[in-house]
Amino acid sequence: MSDLEEIWVPLVDEPIGSIVEQVQAGDPEIERLVGSSRRLLAFKTFAYIRVGILLGQLLVDNDVEPYDGTDTWVEQLLRRPEHRGAVEREIRAVAAEIAADPAYADDESGPDEAARERFRSFAKQQLQQR
Repeated sequence: MSDLEEIWVPLVDEPIGSIVEQVQAGDPEIERLVGSSRRLLAFKTFAYIRVGILLGQLLVDNDVEPYDGTDTWVEQLLRRPEHRGAVEREIRAVAAEIAADPAYADDESGPDEAARERFRSFAKQQLQQR
């Protein structure tokens, strides 16, 4: 496993990755804003960082019960609608900022027609070989 994979996997497996995925799955506007692979990578990277910072701030500012084997401190915080809403707003803000960033202005939200045709051709060849 490369060094980058070792860093990326824990981010995705931890609660922050799940939280970002849930909000993203529940909001089709996010997909529209960050539809290209470069935008999606930037979105996830910055969303994970900013949600982590926000959760840390919420933990410092709010009391949570000691861990008793059931709910983690993150789950305890997110049970409160105002905290959940703050996290969702932060994730949506990241998507909007990535979409508005001129560095991604030339990114398309998916493969162009030539790439689609190359894939179709490749797929047909693979199916014919079976």
